[in-house]
Amino acid sequence: MLTLGQETNLSAKQVEGLADHVLGPDEIGAGPASGSFATAGILIVPCSMKTIAGIHSGYAENLILRAADVTIKERRTLVLAARETPLSPIHLRNMYELSMMPGVRIIPPMMTFYHRPEHMEEMIYHIASKLLEPFGIEGKEYRRWTGL
Repeated sequence: MLTLGQETNLSAKQVEGLADHVLGPDEIGAGPASGSFATAGILIVPCSMKTIAGIHSGYAENLILRAADVTIKERRTLVLAARETPLSPIHLRNMYELSMMPGVRIIPPMMTFYHRPEHMEEMIYHIASKLLEPFGIEGKEYRRWTGL
């Protein structure tokens, strides 16, 4: 919630109001902590280097880390919106090794310009579409690269 407060004008209550279901990080016994809980996978946004390190090492101390661990174990889709800059050799090693695992995708929320965005909202929509694409969710106004 600290990041939410720093980067948006939304409160935790407002964001929770957008969700169908809300779980806390301490709810280690919740459904997503088990492989028998059916999901298409998980998307972690934003994904700190601390969370990446925890996932990489299998240190499942909270629900986020445990759900990611289960997702890898079950070979489901795990998308990590890694953000940090600059990246250290440790960050790069952790992300590289995770990216070699079946189903794991590292998709940093980077600005792109090939789709010629006119507003910040278009850039946000574009990266949001890229984050959802591994789950088979197509952004209605997502503009794919069509070549030169």
